[in-house]
Amino acid sequence: MWLEVIIGGIVLVIILIILGLFISNYNRFKRLKNGAESGLAQIKVALKKRLDMITQLVDTAKGYAEFEKSTMTEVTKMRSKVGQISSAGELSKIGNQSRKILDNIIAVMENYPDLKSNENVKELMKAIQNIEDELSRHRYTYNNIIQEYNTKVDVVPSNLVASIFHFTKLDYLEFDEEEISKRPETKW
Repeated sequence: MWLEVIIGGIVLVIILIILGLFISNYNRFKRLKNGAESGLAQIKVALKKRLDMITQLVDTAKGYAEFEKSTMTEVTKMRSKVGQISSAGELSKIGNQSRKILDNIIAVMENYPDLKSNENVKELMKAIQNIEDELSRHRYTYNNIIQEYNTKVDVVPSNLVASIFHFTKLDYLEFDEEEISKRPETKW
């Protein structure tokens, strides 16, 4: 009789340990997924800030340089799309497009020494640099969360929880090769 109670107790403890590991892994997946969603939201906010700064920069520079109307139209379109983005791939695409527009604006502005010495432009360029740093931090954090999440999808025992609850790998934020190799020069 004592042997049956001991064996029953051991089986119960093993079941509770397995259940605890199962719940712990499930909760970790949920925390990581929520962290990834939060990271994307922070990147969206920073990207909107970047697009706002581009708009302000173009408005400030209009008197000096002729910017195409299509530049402003494109920036406005991108800004409205940012709130509707639901995937890392779409966000990367808009981030890369806005970076190219910013690089083009900076290149055009280089030809106007008076513009470069304008206090408003200097402040905007400093703000843009701060936003670029913020975007960089958020991307780094997001991709680290995604790496941990995707690793949990692949490794035992958490992959069992992932398959039961259909947790699939998430996409990393992708970067243009140019963006990886160079950072926009915003210091004058």
